[in-house]
Amino acid sequence: MNKTQLIESISSEAGISRGEAKRSLEAFMKITTAALISGEKVTLAGFGTFAIERKHARTGRDPRNGAPIRIAAKNVVKFRPGTELSEAVK
Repeated sequence: MNKTQLIESISSEAGISRGEAKRSLEAFMKITTAALISGEKVTLAGFGTFAIERKHARTGRDPRNGAPIRIAAKNVVKFRPGTELSEAVK
């Protein structure tokens, strides 16, 4: 499902216009991004939690020639599904 399809589904499920659904989804994405940037977790009870995890610098291999390369440390977004979501997709 892509963003356009998600907006259409939200519109149908919530009984709102596609414009309202799009603004709601974009607001959710903006607020979630801002919270993660500031170091907060975003928890949706029953659905899951978005959080930032720090990946430490490490040595990897250049796939073209096998030479060792240094991979810089970085932050990555992790999603941990809640119990209800996990049970629903079993």
